[in-house]
Amino acid sequence: MNTYETFAPEETFELARHLGERLTGGEVIALEGELGAGKTLFVKGLAAGLGAAGPVTSPTFSLLHIYEGGRLPLFHFDVYRLPSSQAIEELGYEEYFYGLGVTAVEWSDLIKEYLPKEYLLVRIAHFYREDKKEARRLELIPYGEKTEEMVEELKKNDCTGN
Repeated sequence: MNTYETFAPEETFELARHLGERLTGGEVIALEGELGAGKTLFVKGLAAGLGAAGPVTSPTFSLLHIYEGGRLPLFHFDVYRLPSSQAIEELGYEEYFYGLGVTAVEWSDLIKEYLPKEYLLVRIAHFYREDKKEARRLELIPYGEKTEEMVEELKKNDCTGN
């Protein structure tokens, strides 16, 4: 099972940072979860793992932020406000999804038909522990051999300490 539980924002960030350190370029990270689940926080961790410069913020209104200055460029989409899934075509998504950088897509379920054949799906959900403290459950679902290997490597190194 590729499920992780994190009990603080820093743990979610660290899991994503460890993943970011393993990225080699050409990967698409598809993020799903409710508002406030931690999708942007996860992208911040990816950016840290890539050594990307600049503060990472949600591109909700601009739809795309590009972070450079690290090992690889990070293309950060937030497609929540797209009027339709077809509107992703106007953004020239193929240049990013099939380029040499890393692409992270928040609300990826809204453009599922445009995702490449190989990608890593990260589902993030809130839950409350018995002590009533908020936590996150992150499920990493690989599609394709490259992402399967990446998830296995992450699992071997037990990045969350759980």
